[in-house]
Amino acid sequence: MKYLIFIIICFFSVSVRAQKNNPAPSKPSTDDYFGTRIVDEYRNLENLEDPQTLNWMKTQTVYTNAALNLIPKRNYYSAKMLEFDQRQGYATTNLKITDNDKYFYLKKNSNEKVAKLYYRKELSGKEELLYDPSQYKKSEKNHEFVINYLNPSWDGTKVAISMAEKGQELAEVIILDVEKKYIHPEIITQIEPVSAGGIKWLDDNSGFFYLHYPTTYSKSLDFYKNTRTVLYKIGTDPKNITDVFSAKNNPELNITEDQFPMILEFDKDDRYYIGMLVDYNTYRKTYIIPKKDLLSGKKNWKPFSESEDKAKTLEELNNDIIFLSSYNSSLNMLCKTNISHPHFKNPEVLIPEKKDEIIKSYRITKDGIYYTTTKNGVEAKLYLLNKGKDIEIKLPYSSGNIVLQSKGQDYSDIWVVCSGWANDNQRFRYHLKNNTFKPEDLTPVTEYPEFKDIIVNEVTVKSRDGEEIPVSLIYHKNVKKDSKNRVLIESYGSYGFSINPFFAKKYLLWVNQGGIVAIAHVRGGSEKGETWRLAGYKETKPNTWRDLIDCTEFLINEKYTSKDKVALWGASAGGITVGRAMTERPDLFKVVIAEVGVMNPVRDETTPNAQPKEFGTVKDPKEFKALLEMDAYHHLEKGVQYPATFITGGINDQRVTVWEPVKFAAGLMAANISEHPVMLKIDYEGGHAGNVPAAHRYANTADMFAFALWQLDHPDYQPQQNTKK
Repeated sequence: MKYLIFIIICFFSVSVRAQKNNPAPSKPSTDDYFGTRIVDEYRNLENLEDPQTLNWMKTQTVYTNAALNLIPKRNYYSAKMLEFDQRQGYATTNLKITDNDKYFYLKKNSNEKVAKLYYRKELSGKEELLYDPSQYKKSEKNHEFVINYLNPSWDGTKVAISMAEKGQELAEVIILDVEKKYIHPEIITQIEPVSAGGIKWLDDNSGFFYLHYPTTYSKSLDFYKNTRTVLYKIGTDPKNITDVFSAKNNPELNITEDQFPMILEFDKDDRYYIGMLVDYNTYRKTYIIPKKDLLSGKKNWKPFSESEDKAKTLEELNNDIIFLSSYNSSLNMLCKTNISHPHFKNPEVLIPEKKDEIIKSYRITKDGIYYTTTKNGVEAKLYLLNKGKDIEIKLPYSSGNIVLQSKGQDYSDIWVVCSGWANDNQRFRYHLKNNTFKPEDLTPVTEYPEFKDIIVNEVTVKSRDGEEIPVSLIYHKNVKKDSKNRVLIESYGSYGFSINPFFAKKYLLWVNQGGIVAIAHVRGGSEKGETWRLAGYKETKPNTWRDLIDCTEFLINEKYTSKDKVALWGASAGGITVGRAMTERPDLFKVVIAEVGVMNPVRDETTPNAQPKEFGTVKDPKEFKALLEMDAYHHLEKGVQYPATFITGGINDQRVTVWEPVKFAAGLMAANISEHPVMLKIDYEGGHAGNVPAAHRYANTADMFAFALWQLDHPDYQPQQNTKK
């Protein structure tokens, strides 16, 4: 290890040779898939208990940190983000408002590491500190919890608080009595409320439903299997939860082990609970049961909608169900059907399909149904359906993304949160009577004069097969098309997830250092609806990374940049996108950043968070071929000049097991013959890039940006030899 650091300090140009002197341990394994033999050179690295594997991961991380320490502006990004935090003073998130106007939210002052829970009896009421996460298990050492979720009871007398640490998503939930500031002694475990449907309070506030995981050991292959929705009553032993919706409790429903049986959000005046079998398909099977039946111990869930009905976002309204439908629609429609005798394939259409606009979300209020649309995932509009009239509401400013908040169907209250690539989130209360928006931000609106000359240009790029790929370009107004601009291209393209516009200070800082940011909205997302998602899914997945390649070539041909000035950035499933783009066209990019990326899909099925319904299964010959095609690790070829690559993994990552990026790094180091460095950094205090203090998150991004700007020859990021002994 000392030898490696010495080489970094004294002879930076031979960093690749230094890595060759410390290759990853290799114990090849061969698999036969339907007659196709696959040699896995680094199968042994999947054993995270092996001392050799652990030592190599730590050695590479030390090597990477030593190299980054020689970059003069390594900490520029994190320092600027902390400076922005100071300028803002404080930030609020996770706002929840009860029917009786009690406000609950997280607030982080600029001098604090993590956010605390606060409360007001109304918007103008006195702010009260409810809970400081540093108090949780404070008698135990080496803990640093963050609050990653909160949900007050309907009447606001209690609040469920989710505590997570070290990047882990599995949490521990405590219950706080608001008036008494009393923490109930019972701790709910085996829960992941952020991404698993959250907590749903009973109408009488005596308890709540949540999704219960079978084990707390996140590395177990059973971790995501056989989950169940359970009912917990406040003050009782959490071990005595009542199973209400699961394969075991409802065998007649044929729930599979990999489906998540969840109860959807409901209003306390609703008469029914709707259960959904959540998987990674867009449209899921649902069931329905009267509230009184389930609470009296009955198990009579009845089939409601089928996946082929293409219905989602179901909400009860009197005797009807309001929902979004893509049945016989290339985009979608807002519909309703009778709750007792539903006809999801032949409903009453409230809002027909709109040209080039996808209905993204809606909220039912006393005054009608407010809904939002988006074009290409980046141009948002707001509408109101009132007494049969479809009314467009002009926003306070042009927005790329809109989030709606409301109190419920019996109230007129509606809040609109607007944002864009160069516009910070602003929250408004909309008054229908006089058609006005009143700012109601809990966070102070902060000015960023350094970003005033940054502009956003939404363009489309024609792909090789003729599809129009939306691309968001962010740059300074004085940028010149001279092929010299350093371009950071981010892309994702999985699960129907769209990268919607948000106030991305990380992008704007890149632009302020003379660069351009491009967000390529490739197929596999849902920017253009379900057909767009399915065009980058399993066998069609190559469209995802080839769209990225085509977008890159467009930027080069239009002289925004050149091959030596392009950096790709992909995270999580975006690892497939950037990994395969670089292995298919290693000549086209100078830098690739793979952040906690899915790099070895052929083996992904052996991990706790396997995604065969999204990417495919090796048990099916057709889907195996699709998995192999999207596997960047197995497309590495020896003797190829690959781009400079920065690869990260989280030791506590529950979504992408850390050995996926580790194996890819090992294979790339062995295959690469260019002088471009390949660096691996393991985050030993984090997981899937979340649930860590802000400073930790900023530092991780700062390292990725510093590496990219170093390799793109930015003069402020060229390593300086450390002469200190």
